[in-house]
Amino acid sequence: MRADVIVLGGGPAGLAAAAALRGRNKDVLVVGNDWRDSPLARAERVDNYLGLPGLTGRELLERFHAHVREMGAQVLTGRVISLMAWDGFAVTAGSETHQGTALVLAQGAVRQARLPGEEEYLGRGVSYCATCDGMLYRGRRTAVVGLSKDAPREANYLKSLGCQVVYISPAPAEGLDPEIPQVRARRPEIRGGDTVTSLSADGTDIPCQGVFILRQAVAPADLLPQLEMREGFLRVDRSMATSVPGVFAAGDCTGAPLQVAKAVGEGHIAGLSAADYVEQKKKQ
Repeated sequence: MRADVIVLGGGPAGLAAAAALRGRNKDVLVVGNDWRDSPLARAERVDNYLGLPGLTGRELLERFHAHVREMGAQVLTGRVISLMAWDGFAVTAGSETHQGTALVLAQGAVRQARLPGEEEYLGRGVSYCATCDGMLYRGRRTAVVGLSKDAPREANYLKSLGCQVVYISPAPAEGLDPEIPQVRARRPEIRGGDTVTSLSADGTDIPCQGVFILRQAVAPADLLPQLEMREGFLRVDRSMATSVPGVFAAGDCTGAPLQVAKAVGEGHIAGLSAADYVEQKKKQ
């Protein structure tokens, strides 16, 4: 799909950006995890959002989603696994790639410690996408570090390709092919030389040539390393522009306070700024 603007994140910030963009008659695609699994959706009561006190988090999000759908925004549930800045932006979610002229990052505060060896071997045996890179490991030993709901499904996919799969996670996996061995571990460590050669799972050494780390969400700076950070959050200016032209950010990913009202306000500004950017690109 091609859109004027792709919004990553289906929470208050991303939906506010989508509403602002639709108000400026821009084609919008919102991509995010299932909003019903978000911390806000589990809130028993939200009293500090102006004009709508006393709603549950789920009720508030239902209203937000209904609003943007009525305005004509396209909403896709899926985990974003890769992002390329080329002729605009190309976002891969699942097995599909979508293109946009501008990008709004609104994925919330993604706090995740990297595994030992993860950064060192990224692109040299470490991958975040079984669909993208699985074919490279057909007939080879692979380890799947399952940290998301869909990780067992991706491990099954790797097995269907002919990969020799071992599944590593801190808890038993639901839906995993029973022929795939599971190893319980809380802190895997990736090892190798020029490329990955093994994964240590709480002291158990697992020989492998590929490691697929499947988290619920990939941090924005991992998707687009050019992004500048400040104290663990994306650095933005008053227009919510990041350090990368055409990329804007809003909500918890830009820092405190981590509240709905702040997310909605920043999302609105980010949406308007992204609309202006699209108009400028059309004039070039």
